[in-house]
Formats: sequence, C-alpha cells, structure tokens
Amino acid sequence: MIAVIAQLGVSLLSILALAWLAKLLNLGGDLRIRDEDHARALAQEAVYGFVPTDMVIDRAGMGALLKDAQGRQMLLRRHGAAFVGRLLDRRLEARLDQNFLTIGTGEKTFGSITLNLGDAAQYWAAGLRHVPA
Repeated sequence: MIAVIAQLGVSLLSILALAWLAKLLNLGGDLRIRDEDHARALAQEAVYGFVPTDMVIDRAGMGALLKDAQGRQMLLRRHGAAFVGRLLDRRLEARLDQNFLTIGTGEKTFGSITLNLGDAAQYWAAGLRHVPA
C-alpha cells in the first residue's frame, strides 16, 4: 500500500514539474496576432519579401489578411502553436456573412478560417475578387 502511495506521489510531482517547465518555457500559451508590426513579421516569415501595404487583423487575433504593393494577398492563420501564411490565388473560397469573412485557400492541409473583420469585412471580401492567378 505504501508503495502505491509513493508511486502516486512521484507521478504527481513529475506532472507538476513538467507543468512548471512548460510555463517557464512559455509553451502552449494563447498565441494571437498582437498588432500590425507582429502581422508584418509573421508575413515576412511566411513569404520572404512580402511587404504589406494594407492589412486587417481578426478582432480575436487568430488571423489576418494582408496585401502588398504588387496586389498579392496573404492569409495568416494560427496553426497549432505557430502562425502560417499562404498567398491567395484563384483557388480561394470566400464567404461573407456580415462582419465575418470565411476564407479557404483550396489547400486541404491549410483549411479555412473565419475572421471577424468588423466593418472592413465587405472591403476585403470585394478585394478577394481581384486576386491574381
């Protein structure tokens, strides 16, 4: 009986130590796009040389739409513990529902995301009609 209690105690201490280590390393945090500078940096990581001239960030910080001077548009979205970005092309699927814009890239592994863009949703939905091929 004492061995079972000791084993339970060691297991509990191990779990607490791993939780403390994860917190110390800032693992599993609530990852969001903080501001436009953060969105620019994420876009640069996703596609080297992409310099946004216009952008809109989801109100919850879960994703963003960005446009560069060449008219290319990028979708940023959270994927697990990181952000990923894709340049949008004619395969995109978009659906507007008031302030919400749902966008899919046509790439099954990337999936789709619904962004709460507020009043800017209509503007960005209209801009998606002019995505280069």
